[in-house]
Amino acid sequence: MDNVGVSPSRSEDQNLLPNVLLFLLNAIWADRMDWDFTVDMAVYHTTGISPRVPVVPDAFLSLGVERKKGGKSRRSYVVWEEGVEMVSHKPGGEYDEKMNIYTRLGVLYYVIYNPEFWQRDKRQPFEVYKLVNGEYELQSGEPCWMPEVELGIGRCQMIFGNVLQEQLAWFNVKGDRYLSEAEQERQQRELEQQRADTER
Repeated sequence: MDNVGVSPSRSEDQNLLPNVLLFLLNAIWADRMDWDFTVDMAVYHTTGISPRVPVVPDAFLSLGVERKKGGKSRRSYVVWEEGVEMVSHKPGGEYDEKMNIYTRLGVLYYVIYNPEFWQRDKRQPFEVYKLVNGEYELQSGEPCWMPEVELGIGRCQMIFGNVLQEQLAWFNVKGDRYLSEAEQERQQRELEQQRADTER
């Protein structure tokens, strides 16, 4: 099982960002049934104080699991039954406490998105770490290609509610961003308009 963890630091994005990534995955992997991306769900694990005390990430992605467990949406996520993750329910601790938890959980990729406080934290606004021999190594390049997941992740400008804003998005192996359905429709209309203009 391959896992991806992402930690957005802005509270407004704690709901928007994971849902954007989920909607994009639903389109990208519509025919795949071996993945699960869940938002705001308790993750029970054995690496903390007690397996009864869950971590509650904003979202997480697992590969190699049933798309719908028993045909139904999950109510919780049990690590010892499945794999994990995309993170952060509360800001802070991304570089120590959370990173240590995800190291112990074996989360393959951990993404920290910190567009507002990266300078204060003396980091970059977007960082991807890969678990190598039990330690996270900072990856270079953006978008960052994750071959085990067969997706790249990076920043882009997207319009939500008529507001242009920076978001995280999925990318293909060539580095092209996967577009939302609305963006694909807008792009198609623009192409048709260009064709109509050239025919005049």
